[in-house]
Formats: sequence, structure tokens, C-alpha cells
Amino acid sequence: MVFTLLSTLFQKAYDVTPPGLVTCLAAGYIGSGRYFSAYRHEFIGTLLMIGFTFSPGKWIGQDALMVAWIAHACGVVAADKIGGGPHVNPAVTFSMYALGKCSYTESFVRICGAMAGGLVAFPLFSILADTLGLTQLGGPEFNAKDDEEGIAAGTSEFWATTLLMIMIYALNWELNFGKFHYWIKQTLTAVGIRYLIETFPRAGPAINPMLGTTWYIFANGGAFPDHIGHYFTYWVCPFVAALFASFLYVVYAGGTLFGEKLPLGPVKGDAAASSSKKNK
Repeated sequence: MVFTLLSTLFQKAYDVTPPGLVTCLAAGYIGSGRYFSAYRHEFIGTLLMIGFTFSPGKWIGQDALMVAWIAHACGVVAADKIGGGPHVNPAVTFSMYALGKCSYTESFVRICGAMAGGLVAFPLFSILADTLGLTQLGGPEFNAKDDEEGIAAGTSEFWATTLLMIMIYALNWELNFGKFHYWIKQTLTAVGIRYLIETFPRAGPAINPMLGTTWYIFANGGAFPDHIGHYFTYWVCPFVAALFASFLYVVYAGGTLFGEKLPLGPVKGDAAASSSKKNK
């Protein structure tokens, strides 16, 4: 009887557990829980990000585009503030690893935290929408029509991610808005993300590998993507873009790429030295 009950419970849990979720949850305790705080920020931040930024246009501002845009901007700021400043984007995390801002292990844990958050968020908000009679949320989808290998969609995601990374570097590390720095830079980040969404729509857009894949898993009944174009579009191109943007930033500001100094730059240091000589 005990095993019958155990089997029944397992089957019920199996039916409602998204594939990959258990593995992603287990990753939170890698290193004896040393990176669990980062994992928690990514998990909660992703839940909030999807809830706050996917609901505009569906639950808020359905008939008023400007209201939806404002709600989206507020959602970007709120998700970051409440979530504790998470990356919520594997491509961003990869860039932070490349630039030496976090270790390989922390990067892995963060990516798993974001993936777990996405795998939980879409089913959770679907249940909420059904319960409250709201419109179901949508998500980015790769369309193989006339783009079997994902080249057009991947190119769109590449440039969108590159510009996203440059914006992140500039607003977080290069500019200082004084007393209200956080609120100004997050608002500008929200506006920038909205611009990228409108400018690069070919692949959804996702501008985030986690969103493309976790949405697919939810929308297709728990099946993993089986088209190579999906992975090229949502994973290969954003990661290459993150690497490219990281390279550009090191050339500009200095530092290391994967722990190695580059033979180019820093442009920022050279410009400062040149200006100093002129002042003398």
C-alpha cells in the first residue's frame, strides 16, 4: 500500500513537473549552497520579470499601447528591484563570466536558477490567468518558414543581444546619474529593452535564451525543442553576441576576457592619457 501511494504521488508530480526543472532546482545547492543566494535571486527575479513584463498588453493596457509600454517599463524596474538585481538572462550571465564578474560555477548556478524560474513561471501564470479569467500570456517562438536554419532569426537575436549588452555596460559601469542613479539607469534600461523588442521582432523577440526555450517547453506540452534553428536562434547567436559585446567592452574599458589581457586597447585609458597630456 505504501508503494502504491508513493507511485500515485510520483505520477501526479511527474504530470505537473516541467522537464528539466528537477535538475535546475538541484543546481541551486552546488558548492554546498555557496551560490544559493545568487540562485534565489535568479529564480525569483525571473518569475517577477515574466509576470511583470509579459502581462502588459495581455492583462494591462490591452487597448492602449502607451499604457502597455509604461507598464512594461515599470515591470522591468520592479522585477530588478524586488528580485535583488538578477541577470535573468543566460547570455548576460555568460558575458559577466567572460568579463570576470562571476566564476564559472556561479554562472552555471545563475543560469539554472533563471531556467527554473522560467519553467515555473509560464505554467503558474497560465493557472492564474485561467482562475481570474485573464488572457493567456504569450511568448517568443521560432518560425522555421523561409528560415529553416534560423539564420535570419539568429541574426536578429545577435544584434538585439549585442545592443542589450552594450546598454547594460554603459548604464551600469560607465554612466553615473548621481543620487537617483539606480532609478534612472533602470528606467533607461526598460526603455532600451522596449526599443529592442520593437526593432528586432524576427524571433519573438526573446533577446534571452531562457525565455525562448522555457516558453517552448510550456507551449508544447512539456516537449523540448527539436528544431536546430531554435537552438541556433535562442542560444548560439545570443551567446556569440554576448562574447562579441564583452570583447568590445574590454577593448574600450580594459580588463580581461576569460582572464586574459587583450592586445588591443583600452581605448578609454588611451583617451584619458591623451587628454591628460594635452592639459599639461
